[in-house]
Amino acid sequence: MQMDDRKRKILRAIVQDYIATAEPIGSRTIARKFDLGVSSATIRNEMADLEDLGFIEQPYTSAGRIPSDAGYRYFVDCLMDPQALNEEEKEAIERENTKRIHEIQEVISHTSRLLSELTNLTSIVLGPHKGKSTFGKMHFLPYQPGQVIMVIVKENGAVENHIIDVGEDITAEELQQVAGVFNQKMRGHTLGQVKRSLLHEIYSELSRQRHLIDNTLDMLSAILDDHEEEERIYLGGTLNMLNQPEFRDLSKVKTLFKVFEENDSMKKLLHPHQEGLNVTIGGENTLKEFQDCSVISATYKVNGLTIGAVGVLGPTRMDYAKAIAIVDFMTRSLTEVLTRRRR
Repeated sequence: MQMDDRKRKILRAIVQDYIATAEPIGSRTIARKFDLGVSSATIRNEMADLEDLGFIEQPYTSAGRIPSDAGYRYFVDCLMDPQALNEEEKEAIERENTKRIHEIQEVISHTSRLLSELTNLTSIVLGPHKGKSTFGKMHFLPYQPGQVIMVIVKENGAVENHIIDVGEDITAEELQQVAGVFNQKMRGHTLGQVKRSLLHEIYSELSRQRHLIDNTLDMLSAILDDHEEEERIYLGGTLNMLNQPEFRDLSKVKTLFKVFEENDSMKKLLHPHQEGLNVTIGGENTLKEFQDCSVISATYKVNGLTIGAVGVLGPTRMDYAKAIAIVDFMTRSLTEVLTRRRR
């Protein structure tokens, strides 16, 4: 049985109406609400064919039908009109991201909150991997006599600030010299990758600041260690689930909230190793707890290197076009902001 133009129009109408109302729809309602140019009897026959094809289903004993997972998939892949954000939404994302440009954790955390607000869904953001971080650059900021703030920018865009003891007799010029040597010698390396010969060069060039070198290397060993650390998951708008008719069953919600606490499970939802934008619908999710949900996710980068992922989670009855547009723009904005931070 072929999917002709009439069936496509009827399936589009069913999906759009169910997204808007969360109520099953019958042939008479379709004929009344959508100008398809055919009778309700014709629509009813076409709906029977769509049901045989597996694109719609009858949730209970009523005349109405709702989209199946396969119906949503066909809609997203073949029927959905791409949607663009309006200028006000774009400006809100860029303004808020730029305002928080100095702390990557703050940028990521705020992204999660803003994403949930714009979509009315639950947002999931996977932060940059902290383990096996490579050195980008460093500089020192005066703090108080005998101490400075050492600012380390990693290659993945993350920033860490630490107070270290330098002694009261060291000058600003000497601090600048130390930062310059480290920036030249260590860029792109973890501490474990720095060979003894390179450390010898650093000590040789900075023999007068040996105490500062030792303190700096001690701090770098903690910041750039080679131990595997989990990426952090940021959730936003988890209570938005309670606003969806599909999740009025509190036992179902409790199950979801329990999984929200499991980092590994949430990472699987985001497909962080798949480039670009991904849409996973209903039963396509490998976790059974989320097989009544859909996930829209995309990766973000720093200088071409994928460092995390952004996504929204909601019922299969979600506004896919709007959510896709927001996730896509959000990740592109995040990539631009985090890349700009490293320059």
